[in-house]
Amino acid sequence: MTSVTLALVGGGLRGQLYARSAVASGAARVTAIAEPDPGRRIALGAEFAVPPDRLYADWADLADAGKLADAAIIATQDQLHMAPAVRMADLGYHLLLEKPMATTEAEAAAITSAAERNGIILAVCHVLRYTPYTRMLKDLLDSGRIGRLVNVQHLEPVGWWHQAHSFVRGHWRRSDTSAPMLLTKACHDLDWLVHLFGAVPARVSSFGSLTHFKASERPAGAAPRCLDCPLEPSCPYSAKRLYLDCLADPDRHYWPLGAVTEERTEAGVLEALRTGPYGRCVYACDNDVVDHQVVNLEFPDGGTCSFTMSAFTPMEHRRTRLLGTHGFLDGDGQTIRLVDFRTGEEELLAVPEADGDGHGGGDQELTATFLRAVQTGDPTLLPTDAGASLATHRVVWAAEEARTSGTVVTLSR
Repeated sequence: MTSVTLALVGGGLRGQLYARSAVASGAARVTAIAEPDPGRRIALGAEFAVPPDRLYADWADLADAGKLADAAIIATQDQLHMAPAVRMADLGYHLLLEKPMATTEAEAAAITSAAERNGIILAVCHVLRYTPYTRMLKDLLDSGRIGRLVNVQHLEPVGWWHQAHSFVRGHWRRSDTSAPMLLTKACHDLDWLVHLFGAVPARVSSFGSLTHFKASERPAGAAPRCLDCPLEPSCPYSAKRLYLDCLADPDRHYWPLGAVTEERTEAGVLEALRTGPYGRCVYACDNDVVDHQVVNLEFPDGGTCSFTMSAFTPMEHRRTRLLGTHGFLDGDGQTIRLVDFRTGEEELLAVPEADGDGHGGGDQELTATFLRAVQTGDPTLLPTDAGASLATHRVVWAAEEARTSGTVVTLSR
Protein backbone atom coordinates (compact mmCIF):
# COMPACT_ATOMS: atom_id res chain seq x y z
CA MET A 1 0.00 0.00 0.00
CA THR A 2 1.01 3.64 -0.46
CA SER A 3 2.71 5.02 2.63
CA VAL A 4 0.71 7.41 4.79
CA THR A 5 2.02 10.98 4.95
CA LEU A 6 2.12 12.56 8.39
CA ALA A 7 2.25 16.06 9.83
CA LEU A 8 3.79 16.11 13.30
CA VAL A 9 2.20 18.76 15.53
CA GLY A 10 4.29 18.87 18.70
CA GLY A 11 7.75 17.32 18.67
CA GLY A 12 8.12 16.41 22.33
CA LEU A 13 8.86 12.94 23.63
CA ARG A 14 5.46 11.43 22.80
CA GLY A 15 5.28 13.05 19.38
CA GLN A 16 8.75 11.78 18.58
CA LEU A 17 7.82 8.27 19.69
CA TYR A 18 4.73 8.03 17.47
CA ALA A 19 6.48 9.57 14.47
CA ARG A 20 9.49 7.28 14.78
CA SER A 21 7.29 4.23 15.25
CA ALA A 22 5.27 5.15 12.16
CA VAL A 23 8.34 5.72 9.99
CA ALA A 24 10.14 2.62 11.29
CA SER A 25 7.15 0.49 10.30
CA GLY A 26 7.69 1.47 6.66
CA ALA A 27 4.03 2.47 6.41
CA ALA A 28 4.46 6.23 6.79
CA ARG A 29 6.70 9.23 6.24
CA VAL A 30 6.70 12.63 7.91
CA THR A 31 6.19 15.51 5.46
CA ALA A 32 5.65 18.51 7.78
CA ILE A 33 6.50 19.44 11.37
CA ALA A 34 5.22 22.12 13.75
CA GLU A 35 7.36 22.51 16.86
CA PRO A 36 8.08 25.77 18.74
CA ASP A 37 11.54 24.78 20.03
CA PRO A 38 13.94 25.71 17.20
CA GLY A 39 16.65 23.20 18.07
CA ARG A 40 14.18 20.35 18.31
CA ARG A 41 12.38 21.46 15.14
CA ILE A 42 15.60 21.50 13.10
CA ALA A 43 16.78 18.17 14.52
CA LEU A 44 13.48 16.46 13.73
CA GLY A 45 13.44 17.98 10.27
CA ALA A 46 16.85 16.47 9.60
CA GLU A 47 15.87 13.11 11.09
CA PHE A 48 12.75 12.78 8.93
CA ALA A 49 14.16 14.54 5.84
CA VAL A 50 11.50 17.25 5.94
CA PRO A 51 12.45 20.26 3.81
CA PRO A 52 12.96 23.59 5.62
CA ASP A 53 9.86 25.15 4.05
CA ARG A 54 7.75 22.45 5.72
CA LEU A 55 9.10 23.20 9.21
CA TYR A 56 6.88 25.52 11.25
CA ALA A 57 7.31 27.17 14.63
CA ASP A 58 3.53 27.33 15.14
CA TRP A 59 0.91 24.74 14.31
CA ALA A 60 -1.36 27.52 12.97
CA ASP A 61 1.22 28.31 10.28
CA LEU A 62 1.23 24.66 9.25
CA ALA A 63 -2.57 24.68 9.08
CA ASP A 64 -2.56 27.91 7.05
CA ALA A 65 -0.47 26.11 4.41
CA GLY A 66 -3.43 23.82 3.66
CA LYS A 67 -3.52 20.02 3.77
CA LEU A 68 0.07 18.81 3.53
CA ALA A 69 -0.41 15.19 4.64
CA ASP A 70 -2.95 12.42 5.03
CA ALA A 71 -2.89 12.49 8.82
CA ALA A 72 -1.58 14.52 11.73
CA ILE A 73 -0.07 13.46 15.03
CA ILE A 74 -1.31 15.92 17.68
CA ALA A 75 1.16 15.75 20.56
CA THR A 76 1.22 19.28 21.94
CA GLN A 77 0.97 19.92 25.68
CA ASP A 78 -2.37 18.74 27.10
CA GLN A 79 -4.04 22.16 27.32
CA LEU A 80 -3.17 22.88 23.68
CA HIS A 81 -4.91 19.92 22.03
CA MET A 82 -8.26 21.37 21.02
CA ALA A 83 -7.35 24.18 18.61
CA PRO A 84 -4.98 22.20 16.37
CA ALA A 85 -7.14 19.06 16.51
CA VAL A 86 -10.29 20.90 15.40
CA ARG A 87 -8.48 22.94 12.73
CA MET A 88 -6.68 19.92 11.29
CA ALA A 89 -9.88 17.87 11.26
CA ASP A 90 -11.61 20.68 9.38
CA LEU A 91 -8.81 20.50 6.81
CA GLY A 92 -9.47 16.78 6.35
CA TYR A 93 -6.52 15.36 8.28
CA HIS A 94 -7.01 12.03 10.05
CA LEU A 95 -5.81 12.42 13.64
CA LEU A 96 -3.62 10.44 16.01
CA LEU A 97 -4.31 12.41 19.19
CA GLU A 98 -2.21 12.01 22.32
CA LYS A 99 -4.22 11.43 25.47
CA PRO A 100 -5.97 13.10 27.11
CA MET A 101 -8.18 14.34 24.29
CA ALA A 102 -8.34 17.72 26.03
CA THR A 103 -8.32 19.05 29.57
CA THR A 104 -12.02 20.02 29.68
CA GLU A 105 -15.16 18.20 28.65
CA ALA A 106 -16.23 21.08 26.40
CA GLU A 107 -12.96 20.98 24.46
CA ALA A 108 -13.05 17.19 24.12
CA ALA A 109 -16.62 17.44 22.86
CA ALA A 110 -15.52 20.05 20.30
CA ILE A 111 -12.84 17.66 19.00
CA THR A 112 -15.39 14.85 18.79
CA SER A 113 -17.80 17.06 16.84
CA ALA A 114 -15.03 18.11 14.43
CA ALA A 115 -14.06 14.49 13.79
CA GLU A 116 -17.66 13.43 13.19
CA ARG A 117 -18.70 16.31 10.93
CA ASN A 118 -15.60 15.90 8.77
CA GLY A 119 -15.78 12.11 8.61
CA ILE A 120 -12.13 11.72 9.59
CA ILE A 121 -10.50 8.85 11.49
CA LEU A 122 -9.54 9.85 15.03
CA ALA A 123 -7.53 7.61 17.33
CA VAL A 124 -6.95 8.80 20.88
CA CYS A 125 -3.73 7.32 22.22
CA HIS A 126 -5.27 5.02 24.82
CA VAL A 127 -2.41 2.64 24.17
CA LEU A 128 -3.35 0.09 26.85
CA ARG A 129 -6.14 -1.20 24.60
CA TYR A 130 -3.59 -2.29 22.00
CA THR A 131 -1.29 -4.59 23.98
CA PRO A 132 -1.09 -8.39 23.65
CA TYR A 133 -1.86 -8.55 27.38
CA THR A 134 -5.13 -6.66 26.91
CA ARG A 135 -6.14 -8.80 23.96
CA MET A 136 -5.54 -11.96 25.98
CA LEU A 137 -7.51 -10.68 28.97
CA LYS A 138 -10.39 -9.50 26.81
CA ASP A 139 -10.52 -12.82 24.94
CA LEU A 140 -10.67 -14.73 28.24
CA LEU A 141 -13.51 -12.53 29.47
CA ASP A 142 -15.48 -12.65 26.22
CA SER A 143 -15.12 -16.42 25.95
CA GLY A 144 -16.76 -16.87 29.35
CA ARG A 145 -13.77 -18.50 31.03
CA ILE A 146 -14.64 -16.86 34.37
CA GLY A 147 -18.39 -16.49 33.79
CA ARG A 148 -19.86 -13.02 34.22
CA LEU A 149 -17.43 -10.35 35.36
CA VAL A 150 -18.63 -9.07 38.74
CA ASN A 151 -15.75 -7.18 40.33
CA VAL A 152 -12.32 -5.78 39.39
CA GLN A 153 -9.43 -4.58 41.56
CA HIS A 154 -6.94 -2.52 39.55
CA LEU A 155 -3.67 -0.84 40.63
CA GLU A 156 -1.73 1.79 38.69
CA PRO A 157 1.70 1.80 40.40
CA VAL A 158 3.00 5.20 39.32
CA GLY A 159 6.36 4.75 41.00
CA TRP A 160 8.02 6.98 43.58
CA TRP A 161 10.64 8.43 41.24
CA HIS A 162 8.20 8.78 38.32
CA GLN A 163 5.86 10.81 40.52
CA ALA A 164 8.75 13.08 41.47
CA HIS A 165 9.88 13.39 37.85
CA SER A 166 6.58 14.04 36.06
CA PHE A 167 4.05 15.12 38.67
CA VAL A 168 6.11 17.05 41.23
CA ARG A 169 8.96 18.61 39.24
CA GLY A 170 7.70 18.07 35.69
CA HIS A 171 5.15 19.40 33.20
CA TRP A 172 2.17 17.62 34.77
CA ARG A 173 2.62 18.91 38.32
CA ARG A 174 -0.23 21.48 38.34
CA SER A 175 -3.90 21.21 37.46
CA ASP A 176 -4.06 24.80 36.19
CA THR A 177 -1.19 24.44 33.71
CA SER A 178 -1.91 20.82 32.77
CA ALA A 179 -4.85 18.90 34.28
CA PRO A 180 -5.72 16.73 37.31
CA MET A 181 -3.42 13.73 37.59
CA LEU A 182 -6.30 11.30 37.09
CA LEU A 183 -6.74 12.76 33.60
CA THR A 184 -3.09 13.12 32.59
CA LYS A 185 -1.89 9.79 34.00
CA ALA A 186 -4.83 7.47 34.52
CA CYS A 187 -7.32 8.24 31.75
CA HIS A 188 -5.50 5.23 30.24
CA ASP A 189 -6.72 3.07 33.08
CA LEU A 190 -10.33 4.18 33.23
CA ASP A 191 -10.63 3.77 29.46
CA TRP A 192 -9.13 0.28 29.80
CA LEU A 193 -11.50 -0.72 32.59
CA VAL A 194 -14.49 0.42 30.55
CA HIS A 195 -13.09 -1.70 27.68
CA LEU A 196 -12.90 -4.80 29.89
CA PHE A 197 -16.42 -4.36 31.30
CA GLY A 198 -17.82 -3.45 27.87
CA ALA A 199 -19.88 -0.64 29.39
CA VAL A 200 -19.60 2.83 30.85
CA PRO A 201 -20.20 2.95 34.63
CA ALA A 202 -23.44 4.29 36.02
CA ARG A 203 -22.04 5.77 39.26
CA VAL A 204 -18.61 6.96 40.40
CA SER A 205 -17.04 7.94 43.72
CA SER A 206 -13.46 8.94 44.46
CA PHE A 207 -11.06 9.99 47.20
CA GLY A 208 -7.48 11.25 47.05
CA SER A 209 -5.17 14.13 47.85
CA LEU A 210 -1.67 15.53 47.77
CA THR A 211 -0.39 13.97 50.98
CA HIS A 212 3.40 13.85 50.86
CA PHE A 213 5.01 16.08 48.23
CA LYS A 214 4.38 19.41 49.95
CA ALA A 215 6.10 21.91 52.22
CA SER A 216 4.64 20.53 55.45
CA GLU A 217 6.49 17.22 54.83
CA ARG A 218 9.86 18.86 54.15
CA PRO A 219 12.56 17.43 56.46
CA ALA A 220 14.42 19.84 58.71
CA GLY A 221 17.58 21.07 57.04
CA ALA A 222 16.49 20.28 53.47
CA ALA A 223 17.74 22.74 50.84
CA PRO A 224 15.66 24.11 47.94
CA ARG A 225 17.76 22.10 45.45
CA CYS A 226 19.16 18.59 45.65
CA LEU A 227 22.68 19.70 44.67
CA ASP A 228 22.86 21.91 47.78
CA CYS A 229 21.09 19.57 50.19
CA PRO A 230 22.90 17.77 53.04
CA LEU A 231 20.06 15.22 53.14
CA GLU A 232 20.32 14.33 49.43
CA PRO A 233 22.30 11.06 49.83
CA SER A 234 19.55 9.51 51.98
CA CYS A 235 16.52 11.00 50.20
CA PRO A 236 14.51 8.58 48.02
CA TYR A 237 13.64 11.47 45.69
CA SER A 238 17.20 12.64 45.02
CA ALA A 239 17.35 14.26 41.58
CA LYS A 240 21.12 13.92 41.56
CA ARG A 241 20.98 10.15 42.01
CA LEU A 242 18.09 9.63 39.59
CA TYR A 243 19.45 11.58 36.64
CA LEU A 244 23.16 10.84 37.01
CA ASP A 245 22.30 7.14 37.16
CA CYS A 246 20.48 7.56 33.82
CA LEU A 247 23.80 8.36 32.13
CA ALA A 248 24.97 4.77 32.53
CA ASP A 249 21.77 3.35 31.03
CA PRO A 250 21.16 4.16 27.34
CA ASP A 251 17.56 3.00 27.68
CA ARG A 252 16.93 5.94 30.01
CA HIS A 253 18.61 8.59 27.85
CA TYR A 254 15.40 9.22 25.87
CA TRP A 255 13.24 9.16 29.00
CA PRO A 256 13.39 10.36 31.70
CA LEU A 257 16.72 12.09 31.04
CA GLY A 258 15.58 13.59 27.75
CA ALA A 259 13.03 15.72 29.61
CA VAL A 260 15.80 17.17 31.78
CA THR A 261 18.61 17.90 29.32
CA GLU A 262 19.90 17.04 25.87
CA GLU A 263 23.42 16.83 27.30
CA ARG A 264 24.49 13.26 28.01
CA THR A 265 27.39 14.19 30.30
CA GLU A 266 27.75 14.56 34.04
CA ALA A 267 28.47 18.27 33.64
CA GLY A 268 25.37 18.71 31.47
CA VAL A 269 23.11 16.92 33.95
CA LEU A 270 24.48 18.86 36.93
CA GLU A 271 23.97 22.17 35.13
CA ALA A 272 20.36 21.25 34.37
CA LEU A 273 19.76 20.30 38.00
CA ARG A 274 21.39 23.51 39.17
CA THR A 275 19.24 25.77 37.01
CA GLY A 276 16.18 23.88 35.81
CA PRO A 277 12.96 22.56 37.38
CA TYR A 278 14.13 18.95 37.73
CA GLY A 279 16.73 19.82 40.36
CA ARG A 280 14.25 21.18 42.86
CA CYS A 281 13.48 19.62 46.23
CA VAL A 282 10.24 17.68 45.96
CA TYR A 283 9.04 19.45 49.11
CA ALA A 284 9.71 22.91 47.63
CA CYS A 285 7.95 22.79 44.26
CA ASP A 286 4.72 24.43 43.08
CA ASN A 287 2.89 21.14 42.44
CA ASP A 288 -0.73 20.60 43.43
CA VAL A 289 -1.86 17.32 41.79
CA VAL A 290 -2.68 14.32 43.96
CA ASP A 291 -0.07 11.72 44.87
CA HIS A 292 -2.66 9.00 45.51
CA GLN A 293 -6.29 8.45 44.54
CA VAL A 294 -8.93 5.75 44.60
CA VAL A 295 -11.89 5.55 42.22
CA ASN A 296 -14.91 3.29 42.70
CA LEU A 297 -17.11 2.42 39.74
CA GLU A 298 -20.56 0.81 39.62
CA PHE A 299 -21.70 -0.51 36.24
CA PRO A 300 -25.29 -0.75 34.95
CA ASP A 301 -25.38 -4.53 35.44
CA GLY A 302 -24.31 -4.22 39.09
CA GLY A 303 -20.63 -4.98 38.50
CA THR A 304 -18.14 -2.97 40.53
CA CYS A 305 -14.53 -1.88 40.23
CA SER A 306 -12.01 -0.32 42.59
CA PHE A 307 -9.08 1.51 41.01
CA THR A 308 -6.02 2.78 42.91
CA MET A 309 -3.40 5.16 41.55
CA SER A 310 -0.45 5.69 43.87
CA ALA A 311 2.98 7.31 43.82
CA PHE A 312 4.21 5.14 46.65
CA THR A 313 5.14 2.05 44.68
CA PRO A 314 7.89 0.77 42.41
CA MET A 315 7.29 1.76 38.79
CA GLU A 316 6.11 -1.50 37.28
CA HIS A 317 3.29 -3.10 35.34
CA ARG A 318 -0.28 -2.42 36.36
CA ARG A 319 -1.85 -5.21 38.41
CA THR A 320 -5.41 -6.36 38.00
CA ARG A 321 -7.67 -8.95 39.61
CA LEU A 322 -10.86 -9.82 37.72
CA LEU A 323 -13.45 -11.71 39.73
CA GLY A 324 -16.17 -13.60 37.90
CA THR A 325 -19.05 -15.90 38.74
CA HIS A 326 -17.15 -18.99 37.50
CA GLY A 327 -13.51 -18.03 37.89
CA PHE A 328 -10.74 -15.59 38.73
CA LEU A 329 -8.04 -13.83 36.72
CA ASP A 330 -4.94 -12.20 38.20
CA GLY A 331 -2.70 -10.32 35.77
CA ASP A 332 0.45 -8.22 35.93
CA GLY A 333 1.02 -7.41 32.27
CA GLN A 334 3.32 -10.39 31.71
CA THR A 335 1.40 -13.38 33.05
CA ILE A 336 -2.24 -14.16 33.81
CA ARG A 337 -3.28 -16.58 36.53
CA LEU A 338 -6.60 -18.27 35.78
CA VAL A 339 -8.54 -20.17 38.45
CA ASP A 340 -11.63 -22.11 37.32
CA PHE A 341 -14.19 -22.49 40.13
CA ARG A 342 -15.95 -25.35 38.32
CA THR A 343 -12.93 -27.65 38.15
CA GLY A 344 -10.64 -26.17 40.78
CA GLU A 345 -7.89 -26.12 38.17
CA GLU A 346 -5.36 -23.32 37.92
CA GLU A 347 -3.40 -22.15 34.86
CA LEU A 348 -0.56 -19.66 34.53
CA LEU A 349 -0.74 -18.12 31.07
CA ALA A 350 2.23 -16.32 29.52
CA VAL A 351 1.41 -13.19 27.55
CA PRO A 352 2.73 -13.27 23.95
CA GLU A 353 5.79 -11.12 23.36
CA ALA A 354 4.95 -7.60 22.23
CA ASP A 355 6.31 -5.93 19.11
CA GLY A 356 8.06 -3.08 20.93
CA ASP A 357 8.29 -2.18 24.59
CA GLY A 358 6.41 1.12 24.85
CA HIS A 359 3.49 0.53 27.26
CA GLY A 360 3.82 -3.23 26.76
CA GLY A 361 3.83 -2.87 22.99
CA GLY A 362 0.77 -0.64 22.97
CA ASP A 363 2.58 2.39 21.54
CA GLN A 364 3.74 0.50 18.48
CA GLU A 365 0.49 -1.41 17.90
CA LEU A 366 -1.60 1.75 18.24
CA THR A 367 0.53 3.48 15.61
CA ALA A 368 0.39 0.49 13.26
CA THR A 369 -3.39 0.10 13.66
CA PHE A 370 -3.98 3.80 13.01
CA LEU A 371 -1.87 3.67 9.84
CA ARG A 372 -3.76 0.61 8.59
CA ALA A 373 -7.06 2.37 9.22
CA VAL A 374 -5.91 5.43 7.26
CA GLN A 375 -4.43 3.33 4.43
CA THR A 376 -7.61 1.32 3.99
CA GLY A 377 -10.10 4.03 4.92
CA ASP A 378 -11.56 1.63 7.49
CA PRO A 379 -12.08 3.21 10.93
CA THR A 380 -13.51 -0.05 12.29
CA LEU A 381 -9.95 -1.39 12.55
CA LEU A 382 -9.63 0.84 15.63
CA PRO A 383 -11.24 -0.32 18.89
CA THR A 384 -12.66 3.15 19.62
CA ASP A 385 -13.94 6.18 17.78
CA ALA A 386 -14.14 9.80 18.90
CA GLY A 387 -17.46 9.30 20.69
CA ALA A 388 -16.28 6.27 22.63
CA SER A 389 -13.11 8.08 23.72
CA LEU A 390 -15.15 11.08 24.85
CA ALA A 391 -17.36 8.74 26.92
CA THR A 392 -14.40 7.30 28.87
CA HIS A 393 -12.96 10.79 29.42
CA ARG A 394 -16.30 11.73 30.97
CA VAL A 395 -15.77 8.97 33.53
CA VAL A 396 -12.53 10.71 34.56
CA TRP A 397 -14.23 14.08 34.93
CA ALA A 398 -17.03 12.45 36.93
CA ALA A 399 -14.44 10.88 39.26
CA GLU A 400 -12.75 14.26 39.77
CA GLU A 401 -16.11 15.85 40.50
CA ALA A 402 -16.80 13.10 43.03
CA ARG A 403 -13.39 13.58 44.68
CA THR A 404 -13.59 17.35 44.96
CA SER A 405 -17.26 17.48 45.99
CA GLY A 406 -17.33 14.46 48.28
CA THR A 407 -20.34 13.03 46.45
CA VAL A 408 -21.30 10.02 44.37
CA VAL A 409 -21.73 11.14 40.76
CA THR A 410 -24.28 9.54 38.45
CA LEU A 411 -23.27 9.52 34.79
CA SER A 412 -25.96 10.47 32.31
CA ARG A 413 -26.66 8.06 29.47
